[in-house]
Amino acid sequence: MNSKKVNWLFLCLILIDIAWLAFVVIFIIALQKPFNLPIAANFILNQMFIVVPTMLFLLASKRKTESGNLNEMLGFHKIKVSSFFMIILFTFLIMPMSIALNAISMLFVENTVNAISGDILQMPFLLMLFLIGIFGPFCEELVFRGAIFHGYQRSGAVIGAIIWSAVLFGLMHLNFNQAAYAVALGFMFGLLVEATGSLWSSVIAHMVFNSQQVCTMYLSEYFMPGTYESSDNMLTQDLLLGAIGPYLIIAVIATSIAFCVLFWLAKNENREVNWRYLWKRDKEAKSAFVSAPLIVAIIISLAYMVFSWAASR
Repeated sequence: MNSKKVNWLFLCLILIDIAWLAFVVIFIIALQKPFNLPIAANFILNQMFIVVPTMLFLLASKRKTESGNLNEMLGFHKIKVSSFFMIILFTFLIMPMSIALNAISMLFVENTVNAISGDILQMPFLLMLFLIGIFGPFCEELVFRGAIFHGYQRSGAVIGAIIWSAVLFGLMHLNFNQAAYAVALGFMFGLLVEATGSLWSSVIAHMVFNSQQVCTMYLSEYFMPGTYESSDNMLTQDLLLGAIGPYLIIAVIATSIAFCVLFWLAKNENREVNWRYLWKRDKEAKSAFVSAPLIVAIIISLAYMVFSWAASR
């Protein structure tokens, strides 16, 4: 799958998501009652909205080119056991970065995860740990670091592929709060895949990241009931501004160490040469990621995000 097909795929994913949201709104208006789909079912449905079209695109591309297989197209290659543990370390090192970016975004928009935390906490812990910590990350990595990143990577511009797959990952969340740190995480996950040569690395990192969030949420509720219900009211602008400074310092230090871990992983997986010439290869590659479908998809995504932000004020 090349960059043009990737752009068509992303447009399809955005249109499906918007169509589902429109259906929910029409249902509520027409029947004058809330659309009560359990959060677990809604989560599974949203993941299917991105996985099924992606697999159809991949199968269509494979049939037309008759080259490679799905595993090669997605990049599910083995990694060393030592790399597995370093990936976990890498994930914890990039967490301060995501917290800092989340805090900065909260100066302007609502924390989206906090807004649905009540619904999440009403569900069994193990179910949410599986859906949010394992199932969701696997699906999202398959789509964004698997199909989309590798599709863009065929152009030869790896850094460009990492950046654009990260941007699309952020836009797919359709809200400014999650997009703020999803782009940064997507970029780091993309570098991780390039350093190890395997999609399993970003799948593991994403699973660890999300699982940590789920465990923190349930532990906080267990020891301090009502924490998430009152958190938005407690976090004033002054408190956020006071927290952002120290977290930015921690984030810079931790992220710098995370880049060192990436170099170690590249060497450990015998990809040191690829990693050292990463930037040079991008300069030499002739790439054109942007096309009409991508522009339309970005406009639709941003328009929806702006509309949602304005409606919530």
